Amino acid sequence: MEFIQNEEPEITKPIIIAAMQDMGNVGSIVVDFINDSLRTKIFRTAKTPFPTHIVDKGGYVDIPDEKWEYRYTEDLIVFGGGKGQPQSNNELNELCLDVIDTAKKYSAKFIYTLGGFHTSRIFNNEPKTFITTTSRELTKQMEGLNVETTPQKSIITGFNGLILGFAKINKIQGIGMYGELNEPEIPQYRSAISIIKTIEKLTYRKLGDTSELEIMAHEIERKFKN
Repeated sequence: MEFIQNEEPEITKPIIIAAMQDMGNVGSIVVDFINDSLRTKIFRTAKTPFPTHIVDKGGYVDIPDEKWEYRYTEDLIVFGGGKGQPQSNNELNELCLDVIDTAKKYSAKFIYTLGGFHTSRIFNNEPKTFITTTSRELTKQMEGLNVETTPQKSIITGFNGLILGFAKINKIQGIGMYGELNEPEIPQYRSAISIIKTIEKLTYRKLGDTSELEIMAHEIERKFKN
């Protein structure tokens, strides 16, 4: 992995929201929404020397310029979004470690991650967001905030799970938020909206108007009903 420092933001003790593309594109939808809504600025970039996928443009292929950005505003750092995740464990671990190093550099108070939660439950356009944390004590602190914890034991793979493990190892508090979805292959805007509202509840801050995501959700639902 190549890491490029674009500038040195003057921030201390921010919270970090870090997520990459996953099931239903939930991670990318939420990260892109926050960056657009809060007009965050790039300060660091991670690039992979090897492509994680190619794009068939109908008879010929193209290699995407893959990179993941660190952005900031006031007391918030946002990492990730984009398309895809590193396909090798070494690169994935490098990315997680760099997020942790960045958290330590700016004395980050908290790391939040997020993604999709594949379920067979029919939720009628009102998906729940389940949370899990880096400690039993932190989970107990969540009681009374009207949030639901993950309903059963499971293995969380990819960046949106591993970053919580790296946070725990490095004694940084972290919370994972995973929105219900039935169809992982389709962009899940309602799951993203559910997660955004959960982030707002846990951080006591507004992230922006989600009405455009509602429109996108309606468009996806109309398209696949037809």
